[in-house]
Amino acid sequence: MKKWRIALVAGMVTATMALTACDNTDHSANRIKVGVINGAEQDVADVAKKVAKEKYGLDVELVGFSGSLLPNEATDKSELDANVFQHRPFLEQQNREHGYKLVAVGNTFVFPMAGYSKKIKNISELKEGDTVAIPFDPTNLGRALLLLEKTGLITLKPGTGLLPTVLDITTNPHNLRIIEVEGAQLPRLLDDPKVTVAVISTTYIQQTGLTPTHDGIFIEDKESPYVNIIVTREENKDAENVKKFIKSYQSDEVEQAADRIFNGGAVKGW
Repeated sequence: MKKWRIALVAGMVTATMALTACDNTDHSANRIKVGVINGAEQDVADVAKKVAKEKYGLDVELVGFSGSLLPNEATDKSELDANVFQHRPFLEQQNREHGYKLVAVGNTFVFPMAGYSKKIKNISELKEGDTVAIPFDPTNLGRALLLLEKTGLITLKPGTGLLPTVLDITTNPHNLRIIEVEGAQLPRLLDDPKVTVAVISTTYIQQTGLTPTHDGIFIEDKESPYVNIIVTREENKDAENVKKFIKSYQSDEVEQAADRIFNGGAVKGW
């Protein structure tokens, strides 16, 4: 009898462990924690969250960040399952610099970068020695410099690719003072009397109520290669919850919401 009871208890423990394991698997497949940038991008992600729940039974927890430096670290450390805030050149630079093993699993939108000013209305009004603020992280710094070159304000060394630096500037006719600032801080500089122009991504300018198409004094082409992406860890790229989230984000509902929230400043990238 005692042996039978021991066997029964052991069987119950095994069954409980099996049920727990199954529960964890189901829980993982139907829940996901995603990092986003506070503000308009989180508003778009909220729509994806609703679609995920209604269409795929996926519970999405959104974690907001004020800047672009922490979401990848949190994803790499498994504190997040995925993030949605960056373009591919930025991800590649972060992987090289920090040794992350993060991968892109889906496209979202192109958010055009533009130059903004409360001091001038046209680049022809720029004066000798005016200050232009640009993002300081390597990929967006390079992106901003390429935009300044395309606008005719500077010339860069040939062959610098997508990652030029200020050291690659060969001509600067207006002797512009180019300063590098963390992306999230750039909108504040529009009110700085010492800064004439700030080159800002749609992600951060949206918080001010400005849009690239309506308020930029110069703007990136919509054919820009800087499409934003959904990112996760290498070992997580085929996970069911990630697949569900991608389908939720790449939906008509999210496209329509982004168009409304960004006033036409978000271009579908899938």
